[in-house]
Amino acid sequence: MSVDLVIYDGKISVSNAYVTAGVAIDDGKIVKVAKKTNLPSSSEKINLQGNFILPGLIDVHTHLRDQKQAYEETFGTGTAAAAAGGITLCGDMPNNEPVTMDSETVKERVHAASGKALTNIAFYSAFPANPHEIPSMADAGAMAFKLFLTKQIGGTDIDSDDSLEKVFQQTSRNHVPVAVHAEDREMLEDAQKELKLTHQDGFGAYLKAHSPKAEEKAINRIISLEDKAKAQIHFCHVSSKLGLDRAMNGKNARLSVTLEVTPQHLLLSSQDLKRLGAVALCDPPIRGEEDIEALWEALKNGSIDIIASDHAPHLWEEKSAESIWDVKPGFPGLETTVSLILNEINKGRLLIVDLIRLMAEKPAEIFHFSNRGHLERGYSADITVVDMHREHKIDASEFHSKAKYSPFDGWKLKGKPVKTFVNGRLVMDEGQIVARPGVGQIIGRKS
Repeated sequence: MSVDLVIYDGKISVSNAYVTAGVAIDDGKIVKVAKKTNLPSSSEKINLQGNFILPGLIDVHTHLRDQKQAYEETFGTGTAAAAAGGITLCGDMPNNEPVTMDSETVKERVHAASGKALTNIAFYSAFPANPHEIPSMADAGAMAFKLFLTKQIGGTDIDSDDSLEKVFQQTSRNHVPVAVHAEDREMLEDAQKELKLTHQDGFGAYLKAHSPKAEEKAINRIISLEDKAKAQIHFCHVSSKLGLDRAMNGKNARLSVTLEVTPQHLLLSSQDLKRLGAVALCDPPIRGEEDIEALWEALKNGSIDIIASDHAPHLWEEKSAESIWDVKPGFPGLETTVSLILNEINKGRLLIVDLIRLMAEKPAEIFHFSNRGHLERGYSADITVVDMHREHKIDASEFHSKAKYSPFDGWKLKGKPVKTFVNGRLVMDEGQIVARPGVGQIIGRKS
């Protein structure tokens, strides 16, 4: 038997130990994981020189823009950034132009991305006006739904518990997850109005408006609804100790609740926001040391399920408004997330197996990505290769993303993705994109 590709002399995690082995790939699938001597012959071989072979890493929280926001990012530039950062599958959020919120806009989004992606993409949708449209939206390509509690996005009234309970029930019947941006709209808007009246428009004012209490209130509300509707709820970018404690109430009550955290909420503080300015502004904002400590503790003890980037590119002009209320929150993260976590692994704060769990196994499990998240026979050959000894410096000017800025610009790190394989094809090699768009697939319910 001969296969398309064999990668060998890499380190693979097996039962909490690391062994030297390789992977045989044929027709985009893994056909064998074994020592080099037990791998089949192949038309191509790649020596990994002792670097770690990981299941393809998944970033479930990205904003790839395109369509009418192609000036900020395209499927091509966004998935190039993903591949460069060691990501093989992106979960794309629906707050686009047009908003992804019904069967037709889901189909338009899928069509717009087809043939343009370098990594796999799974699409979120906002909720439709009619809950009964949810099954057809899932069939059209919506792998999950996103609920923004900060402002009205989509067709479901975010201020109506009755409306939310109905869409939650429908997602439960159809086994589709719901991802939630949990900050209470009324609290944010009331605080912002009061701060504007007193002409407070700096970073301290933004932190007051987006307080941990707004996150706590929103999480409490969703957990109460989840208890009635039995939906599968995933809390995005949990940022505070208060929010974390409330979300853990849901977990401890054995509700279907999972949690996500971003590198910025783990590695930056509110003091960094005041020092760096608008480049570090995101929603929810980065917080204080007590919050960071609580997030790290939850990450280490397994309470947090996923690390994701919340990759949110904007034009630089949109990040440099005079008033904080006019600055677009968010920044690119696809090219920095994995390297930042590898650096923390080298510091001893996490293990390689934690990264595999947080960015491969759990994302695949929670979002129902079949045949992904593990290095196993029959699984899609999505593979990330990392060099744990590679020292480098983040240089945002060299990003593949259209957004060439980062609050981590200039950081010196140890540990870097050096090869990214998507569906059995080498897409990124030593930072260079070596494949053409179209390698990536659209991951829908029928995939």
